[in-house]
Amino acid sequence: MRIGQNPAKAIDRVAQPRDVTVAIVTNIPFLSGYYAQSLDVFQTSLSSLRASTPEPFDLLIFDNGSGPAAREFLQAEYAAGNIQYLIFSEKNIGKGGAWNFIFGAAPGEVIAYADSDILYHPGWLARSLEILNTFPNVGMVTARPLRSKEKYFSATLDWARQAPEAELAQGHFSSWEIFNQHSVSCGIDEAQSRQWFGESSDWKLRYRGLEAYAGAAHFQFVAHKRVLQELLPFEMDKPMGQVRTLDEQLNAAGYLRLMTTDALIAHIGNTLPGAFAPNPTRPRRRFADQTWIRKPLMWLYHKIFSVYFDR
Repeated sequence: MRIGQNPAKAIDRVAQPRDVTVAIVTNIPFLSGYYAQSLDVFQTSLSSLRASTPEPFDLLIFDNGSGPAAREFLQAEYAAGNIQYLIFSEKNIGKGGAWNFIFGAAPGEVIAYADSDILYHPGWLARSLEILNTFPNVGMVTARPLRSKEKYFSATLDWARQAPEAELAQGHFSSWEIFNQHSVSCGIDEAQSRQWFGESSDWKLRYRGLEAYAGAAHFQFVAHKRVLQELLPFEMDKPMGQVRTLDEQLNAAGYLRLMTTDALIAHIGNTLPGAFAPNPTRPRRRFADQTWIRKPLMWLYHKIFSVYFDR
């Protein structure tokens, strides 16, 4: 039996969500080994987000099965009003599962997605939104240049070659420093990085006075929610390794995949020192880094991780 009247009935207006939802997925199961600095990286990422984003936004965090330390930090941030929407998943449901939830539930009309190891620079959101709202039929915009295989943005090139107002040029427009910055953060050897830099190229588009590069990255992007919802649900049976599905489906649907011409975000990786320096240096190659030793050790590491944490 109800006694009295719900006080909420006297409220004639509820808070409305911001147009942009910044959505971040994190998974920090423990603070040792590969994850030793992951919480520090995540905290650095959030600090740079707040310092570099004057535009209004709501922050949505999807915690994908983290351990106690990360959960405690997130709960404190939520209590302090720094997170508007906080979701805890009991288990790691993978990137695809997290995307299914976020793209379906984010309240904003624009979703600015990122992994939890991204460093933000001033202008990242404004420039991304400018490209998103100027170019037609945009699927996603990443706030830094990088190079990927053309098969993932062939629809973008096809559009640029046919659109009367578009200009398209191929060449080495982005610098080696910007290219190598991202390569180092991904653990790519400099010799291999220089080879790829020499063999690959940038595709630069100009449309209605605005320049962008062709391509994008699934670890950070800005997109219209309605476009992302067209792709749901993602069916991925692994925690990672199948994220190219997003790139492939957007390209197959004819959407443009674009990037800013300046590096306005950076991928930090799982360690902080020097990871996002303008011209980072790598430590001297260790004996354990030799391929014939590293591969079996990493295989064993992944097997052990799966036994204890992938469940």
